[in-house]
Amino acid sequence: MSDGILDEAYERLHRTGPEYDGWLSNHGPMAVEALARHGHQQRVHRWLDDYLGRLDDLPRGLHPIDDWRAALGDEKRAGDWLAYFDRQLREHPWRDVLGTWWPRLLPGIAAGATHGVIRVGHAVRALEADDTNPRRITELAQALGYWAARWQPVPGADRLLDGPSVDPGELDVDAALAGVPRIDDQTGGVRDRLGQLAGVPRWDPALTALRPARTPAEAQQGLTTLVHRAGLNYLRYGHASPVMLVHAVTAPTAVLRTLPALDRALWAPSLAAAWAATAAMTSVYAPTAGIAPPTVTTATPAEVFARAARHGDEHVVKLADAVLDAHAASGDERLLAAAGYAGQLI
Repeated sequence: MSDGILDEAYERLHRTGPEYDGWLSNHGPMAVEALARHGHQQRVHRWLDDYLGRLDDLPRGLHPIDDWRAALGDEKRAGDWLAYFDRQLREHPWRDVLGTWWPRLLPGIAAGATHGVIRVGHAVRALEADDTNPRRITELAQALGYWAARWQPVPGADRLLDGPSVDPGELDVDAALAGVPRIDDQTGGVRDRLGQLAGVPRWDPALTALRPARTPAEAQQGLTTLVHRAGLNYLRYGHASPVMLVHAVTAPTAVLRTLPALDRALWAPSLAAAWAATAAMTSVYAPTAGIAPPTVTTATPAEVFARAARHGDEHVVKLADAVLDAHAASGDERLLAAAGYAGQLI
């Protein structure tokens, strides 16, 4: 990765807000990190030249965060949250701040259609390569601030995060994901759709059906399998909502990438939250019956990402980035087709 180009891109982006046009997420920091990570530094500034024009300015704060619990999920406090985390990360090591706030933010993993955690995952990966870099620390501050401002739970997921259940689930990831029900009315925005989950009779038992991780190693393997299965599911269901179903893959990918920076005691609840996010996005955007996986010409991982970079859509870039990780972990060539399929659909 070219440190200079990524850091220049961060500097340009940090003058902008985390959302635009209402509450669409600013994908710039995530996309440029992926482009630089995969050796496409020459595209970063040209891509930003096209993207920056749609973004809003950095939001102003109202007053400092004092009662953080009361301010969670208050989008009007976005400027205050950005200032809060900027100050925290100036005063404390970034891993300490992340370790404190990860368990506080994790129950609200649906924040910004999961973009809060996704942006954090990209920021942590950038910091792992250069953990004292001030622009990358600023990026983590903005990512955490966005997550806090848009903090939103997945209905029913609190029971997964409260600790060991007296009646734990017994299904593996494949079986649990196959059993996720669908909401009846798949129209409207993500917040309205997620709000329907509490009224779906089969939602609660499906959400708690996943066998909980008993060890950090099981949590890591569970997340790896979740990303793998979600990537394959994109080939079956992606046609129904090409953009939104990307997040069923990229959200657990972000959690998996963050694990090495966390205390291992946080790995099992991280799997539980990522599972809830992927299950929820599947329930509210995927059809009940999938289609046969399309025939998509695959290529080497490098070419798969190069095609995504040429395509230029931020979701195509981020999905390619995620499925390349999953392919590296599993060797499953089918995953590489998901990025090309997204490129056809979006």
